[in-house]
Amino acid sequence: MCASISGFSKLSKSKKIDWIVDTYFSNAEDAKRILKQYWNSNDKLQQLHDEFIENTITNYYLPLGVAPNFLINEKLYTIPMAIEESSVVAAASKAAKFWMDRGGFKTQVISTTKIGQVHFMYYGSTENIKNYFNSIKSQLIEDAKPITKNMEKRGGGILDIELRDKTEYIEGYYQLHASFETLDAMGANFINSCLEQFSKTFKTEALTFDGFSEEEKNIQIVMSILSNYVPDCLVRAEVSCRVEDLNEDKNISAEEFATKFLQAVKIAEVEPYRAVTHNKGIMNGIDAVVLATGNDFRAVEAGVHAYASRNGIYSSLSHAKVENGIFTFWMEIPLALGTVGGLTGLHPLVKLSLELLHHPTAKELMQIVAVAGLAQNFAALRSLTTTGIQEGHMKMHLMNILNQFEATETEKATLTEHFKTNVVTHSAVVEAINQLRINN
Repeated sequence: MCASISGFSKLSKSKKIDWIVDTYFSNAEDAKRILKQYWNSNDKLQQLHDEFIENTITNYYLPLGVAPNFLINEKLYTIPMAIEESSVVAAASKAAKFWMDRGGFKTQVISTTKIGQVHFMYYGSTENIKNYFNSIKSQLIEDAKPITKNMEKRGGGILDIELRDKTEYIEGYYQLHASFETLDAMGANFINSCLEQFSKTFKTEALTFDGFSEEEKNIQIVMSILSNYVPDCLVRAEVSCRVEDLNEDKNISAEEFATKFLQAVKIAEVEPYRAVTHNKGIMNGIDAVVLATGNDFRAVEAGVHAYASRNGIYSSLSHAKVENGIFTFWMEIPLALGTVGGLTGLHPLVKLSLELLHHPTAKELMQIVAVAGLAQNFAALRSLTTTGIQEGHMKMHLMNILNQFEATETEKATLTEHFKTNVVTHSAVVEAINQLRINN
């Protein structure tokens, strides 16, 4: 039975759990046992986890795996991936090994500009607001100096501020559209602090601007917030080889594989229903590394999918071509990432993941993450255009099904061997395990 509660956030962790299990679970003791089972035995480490968010009752674990053999710009990486989906790490590893023998991945950071906006309402003369902005722009930057001075010492800071007229869409709606360079920080707190200072200066100075009527001086700030759409924070990743070097499958020639692969990519470029699943595969690789390195995968997802729609139709993020006998597969993708700040200096596994990646800069991490996405996409398209996606995926999913039925180690070994030569489906596994238990 559901119930409301007052002052929940003020309760101790133990009292929170007592209320949760007593209110919502038929077996309170069993629920409490499961919650406590995932606490860390190190009290200091558990307290750190408790303080990441509010109302913490336990930890939610995801597997942290690694995909080795990534050759990126002539440097070898083993990439950490935090994800629960079967076959993602295996597919990325297989693609990495395939391309390591063919020159590896080539990457390039195209730009690193990030965006923030002050959204405001103004109902006066367009000419007057433009004149006011031009007169106040330098002061906006100057008043933010206490916030930007340390970033500027490292080579970052405010790049520009524009006034944007959006009255075509909403009456009286304008923006201060600001661009930033935040170096190795993702920069959300830095950008938002700058924007809030812009809004204070912009609203206050309007009260004494001679070019405004009394009504025009009343600028209404709606909100000041960074944008997770970062089309100018771009990284490119690509692989290429001679078409004949693509041949690793005896059932299909290299030329036929290249043709089918290009067709699959072209379909994702023009068909949104396919493009969404195509890009989801890319994000399997990207999100797993973003999460492992303590970055915000929700922000990355939102920005990437907006970028995939930038031309008015949702389309593939990756592209392929064959020219002069050379197969090329590439992707340009927006990634706003950080290697300092946030969880990067707090979560022990995040710190370990960054050390595993040779302590990358934000630009280096952009390249690594993009490669993980491209590798995952290549592996998926390779399966789809040859054996089909389910054969490999279901074999990786086999262990999950066996665990659902609490198979013993002996049963797992027997059934793993059995399904090396038999098609894995949920019903086939259920039938096999039931038959095994009857025979024993």
